[in-house]
Amino acid sequence: MLDWGGVGQSSFTDLDFADDDSLLAELLELLVSILETMASETASLGLEMNWQKTKVEALGCREDMPLAIKVQCQDVMVVEECLGTLIHSITRSTCYISRQSAITRAAMRSLENQIWRSRLATAMKLKLYNTCIISIFLYGSDCWVISKTDARKIDALDQWCLRMLLGII
Repeated sequence: MLDWGGVGQSSFTDLDFADDDSLLAELLELLVSILETMASETASLGLEMNWQKTKVEALGCREDMPLAIKVQCQDVMVVEECLGTLIHSITRSTCYISRQSAITRAAMRSLENQIWRSRLATAMKLKLYNTCIISIFLYGSDCWVISKTDARKIDALDQWCLRMLLGII
């Protein structure tokens, strides 16, 4: 068990497979300090930071943001988007919901003849839908800010998927 102390006021334990972390800071200088602390803590545990994969996501206005920052003599890129999803201050996630909806519809269509039109019991089809298809749609959803319109689109996608599963469409 790994025990991280000294990163803010939180203590993180059991990071055996911590390959993706998100750190939030209001000031760029504070984020540099946090990244330096994280790098020294990981080094004390025999781990190392992958600086090529480390990115800083610029929230809000990017006009005064540099293209890269220096952390322990390493250049860390400042980007608008990390890991295919975007947390932003504009609070609109419609484009990401639409993208995940399209991917989900494609997954449903690819399984139409093999699964949804098969003789499998409806209960089994629902288990497959809840396990496989819903997880495809929800990828990255922890960063979404959902409006009333977005909620309707999500409900419409769910209804479309269930109708396909039942062979109604």
